[in-house]
Amino acid sequence: MTDQAGSLPAADQTLDCKGMLCPLPVVKVSKAMKELPAGNVLLLLATDPGSRPDMTAWSKRTGNPIVHQDEEGPVFRFWIQRAG
Repeated sequence: MTDQAGSLPAADQTLDCKGMLCPLPVVKVSKAMKELPAGNVLLLLATDPGSRPDMTAWSKRTGNPIVHQDEEGPVFRFWIQRAG
């Protein structure tokens, strides 16, 4: 699953949590993932530096893998696949 440039995974839905602090990004991701079909990818945008360890721990706990993550300026981006 990549975008047209072939460099980033394609996202089925984007969740903008920029400006939100812990635990809000995790809470919002948990809710959004429940609504996604299995195999779909959610792109999370967050600015809280704590989102990196928080999302890693959440992914391990829930079994929904982070298929890619990076930073674009102050924004942390996570592509999270809904486990089946």
